[in-house]
Amino acid sequence: MQWQQPIPKHYLQIPKAALMERIAQRKAELGERLVILGHHYQQDEVVAFADFVGDSFQLSRQAAQLTETEFVIFCGVHFMAESADVLTSPRQKVILPDLGAGCSMADMAQPEDVAGAWEVITDACRDTEGFELVPITYVNSSAAVKSFVGEHGGAVCTSSNCENILRWALQDQKPGEHPKRKIIFFPDQHLGRNTAYRMGFGLETMATWDYRAARGGLTDLQIRDANFILWKGHCSVHQLFRPEHVDDIRRRVPDVRVIVHPECRWEVVQKADQVGSTEFINRTIREAPIGSRWAIGTEVHMVNRLAKAHPDKQITILSDCQCLCTTMYRIDMPHLLHVLDHLIEGQVINRISVNDYDRYWSRVSLQRMLDITSGGPIASPPLPVPVKQSDDDHLPNDILGHPLAVIPG
Repeated sequence: MQWQQPIPKHYLQIPKAALMERIAQRKAELGERLVILGHHYQQDEVVAFADFVGDSFQLSRQAAQLTETEFVIFCGVHFMAESADVLTSPRQKVILPDLGAGCSMADMAQPEDVAGAWEVITDACRDTEGFELVPITYVNSSAAVKSFVGEHGGAVCTSSNCENILRWALQDQKPGEHPKRKIIFFPDQHLGRNTAYRMGFGLETMATWDYRAARGGLTDLQIRDANFILWKGHCSVHQLFRPEHVDDIRRRVPDVRVIVHPECRWEVVQKADQVGSTEFINRTIREAPIGSRWAIGTEVHMVNRLAKAHPDKQITILSDCQCLCTTMYRIDMPHLLHVLDHLIEGQVINRISVNDYDRYWSRVSLQRMLDITSGGPIASPPLPVPVKQSDDDHLPNDILGHPLAVIPG
């Protein structure tokens, strides 16, 4: 995530109605050159201008299909815009309205920490016959971490296909067998734990790697005995839901169905009626019987939007705590107008650009995920492989903008 310089104060003083009018005007002026993507967790007034609304990977793939689009404004967080840049063509420019819109979960897995963990685990297991370590990263991770995973033979997963990806990584290894083949899963421990448990692996087969502690806070024996080494990361929103919230809503709302995201704690997932991705939650509520009652454990903007869209059902958030994605909330109408105004003036600001090396290996890890999910053969990495450059060569060179062809009007 990069530092966001404050936008000019006058953008923050524009009345809401005028903001809406000016954003709509800028969209019309840019026409088919522009697409705006809005994540499910985004606030309503921003989603109103989105051409597509969905989860992060779904939106990135949508952008990649729009090959004639020049500008992709991603109203989400930093790792989402990175994924969009990885999947779109080099001529397409991905823009994040506020560079400070990061993801605390993604930030918990820094590439140098990931590489360090890999070395420690490999060293602890080097005498284990048939040992193999497979890295799997949740799509909610940086391009640098996706790149590490691709380069080391692993794959990305989403909350929808995580079980498929873990089964691929384990090959034929079953619960109770000696863990020669191990998975290191980052950055969300809860998605890894909940998925592995659903696959029949007990909690005792999982070790948690504390990236802030020496050697992950684990002994060599704990590492060797684990099937899954789960990175100690979490979503700041879903971490807020607790098992007592489930108990409380069941006491207060008769016949309520509890549906939660798999980023929630294991104890919450065990008490829920259904568990699934944002798309799963969206579809389940849409198809639910009229008059049914639902408590949803995910980000509050999505829950409120579902409640408005389905007034024939009783929908509430699982807890009345402040369960909103604060970094996603940084994307607002003033920031959206700010980047649109610069496009009209012939400048791209806040461009998210992944270096060639990480773009290459990130695409490899993402393609493996797609191949695994489709059941087809796993594609070999394409040639040639880019040369890894120094960190200085990877610094973004267009954060402040660069000239474009002047856009009429």
